[in-house]
Amino acid sequence: MTMSNLDEITMRLVHYFVTKENYQPVVVNGTQNEIWLENTEKKYSVIRINSNYIHNNEQLDFDIFKTKNVVKQIKKKTLSFNCDALTILLNVGENVNLDKTVKHFDFLQINDVNDLTSSNAFTKIFPDIKEDVMSLDATDDIEFFLHVTNDINEETEKKNKIYDKTFRPKPIIVTYILIAINVLTFLLAFMNIVDANKFYVSASALKAGEIYRVIAAAFMHADVIHIACNMYSLFVLGSQLEQVLGRVKFIVVYLISAIFGSLMSAAVSSITGSNISSVGASGAIFGLMGCLFYFGYHYRLYLGNVLVTQLIPVIILNLGLGFMLPGIDNFAHIGGLVGGLFAGMIVGIEGKTEKSDTINGIIVTVILLGFLCYLLFFR
Repeated sequence: MTMSNLDEITMRLVHYFVTKENYQPVVVNGTQNEIWLENTEKKYSVIRINSNYIHNNEQLDFDIFKTKNVVKQIKKKTLSFNCDALTILLNVGENVNLDKTVKHFDFLQINDVNDLTSSNAFTKIFPDIKEDVMSLDATDDIEFFLHVTNDINEETEKKNKIYDKTFRPKPIIVTYILIAINVLTFLLAFMNIVDANKFYVSASALKAGEIYRVIAAAFMHADVIHIACNMYSLFVLGSQLEQVLGRVKFIVVYLISAIFGSLMSAAVSSITGSNISSVGASGAIFGLMGCLFYFGYHYRLYLGNVLVTQLIPVIILNLGLGFMLPGIDNFAHIGGLVGGLFAGMIVGIEGKTEKSDTINGIIVTVILLGFLCYLLFFR
């Protein structure tokens, strides 16, 4: 087996970006001799390795035009406002001018393997590649090929295991328990065994020290239609989120969302002086939507356009109806939605959430809780 210079450079680059920089391949239709990689957490969201021969400036201009169109598609699919792309050109003619200034698009030229460690322009952006290149030394082309492919396969296998663990069907337990508790408390109130008024959350009740209502309000409902709608929503959303998060993370998200929903409702009613009393699981349910948005954003390449075509429209529609229809505490919905979003950051998504994201989620959650408590108790 004899490996060409272009093949060796390409394999070394792919090995580095996949195993060290956590990029993942993107399937781009209609391209040949090109490898597209994506990682929205990096400076360059998209890296393109192009081994096609660029023989003049006109062809380079067309290549830039083509790249822009593909990046637009990736940008739309990844819900990215900005999407900086780096094109690594491996086969460029001597008369091609690469000193072009194109916003959000950079170019690097690599002529041989030594450029990976000696090119100042390249090593400045990717200083760790020298160590990776040195680790890939082999006695012959076959050994090199096996080394690279084995490393890439191992990294891919790790990601596949996380994906399988996340999306593998699991027994739904917590969602059913939550539904059962809600139904039970409603029936007990209906039979006058418990006082439903003790569950309603309001600014005056919380200021009087009845803090338990912040959680209790999420487990009581006003009437049959109210509980039927909320329990159906809890069944649909809860079963999905419990599947992908796991039971412990799911209940943490649910409770944090319920707390945010109750506090937001009470804080706004305190500011407006309306002293509205509210009850129901809808704040926590909106929190599940917020967490699903966080989860879906991190898995947007796998889930396609689910966020744009399904989840976001559902959130907007329900919030819109909440402002238009009487008797709906929409501020509890907004509070729950925000709480669920940041709760998702706190519990994290295996293989996706960085430690810094968890820390930021905790910090923001504490600040928001403190702000709501200030509006409610000290304003």
